[in-house]
Amino acid sequence: MLAYLFSFMFFSGLFVFSLKRKHLLLMLLSLEYIVLSLYINMFYYISMSGMDYFFLMIFLTMSVCEGALGLAMLISMIRMHGNDYIMSLTFLW
Repeated sequence: MLAYLFSFMFFSGLFVFSLKRKHLLLMLLSLEYIVLSLYINMFYYISMSGMDYFFLMIFLTMSVCEGALGLAMLISMIRMHGNDYIMSLTFLW
């Protein structure tokens, strides 16, 4: 039953990520939701198997770095272009 809940959380995050591809902030929020659902899933399976939680600390560290990088990109994009629309970016000039 919990496996279906974890799968639903993950795929709903992917669904929102694919629908809200025009705004960077909404994409970042859905990516963080996906990471959170993966973390809950891994925590459940690691705690059930009695393994060590060291891998979860590495996963959380990498997800925090991903979130900080995404926020830095969002801030620089808003400062340069004035909005967070992905389609308004042109990297060719």
